[in-house]
Amino acid sequence: MELTPIDTSMAMYEANKTKLPDENEDLREAAEKFEAIFLHQFLKEARKTKLADDLFGSHAKSTYEDMLDQEHADIMSKKIDLGIAEALVRQFDKSAM
Repeated sequence: MELTPIDTSMAMYEANKTKLPDENEDLREAAEKFEAIFLHQFLKEARKTKLADDLFGSHAKSTYEDMLDQEHADIMSKKIDLGIAEALVRQFDKSAM
């Protein structure tokens, strides 16, 4: 069975079709990012509760700690289910209404 140019064009069209963005997937991603922001704020506030001042503290160290807290928050939001992201998805999901 030989493929005609039309068959070949249709096969290429099917292979190259772009997938429309999934609103639920975008909503879930935004909700998970919100959860990461919440965790970052939590870690930032927890770090402020020092019992004593750091003798060798510097602006560079605090910047590094903030970046480290952000990375920890991103990882924790993916590994730990706090339920915030799920609650946001349920609240804002248009298809569930």
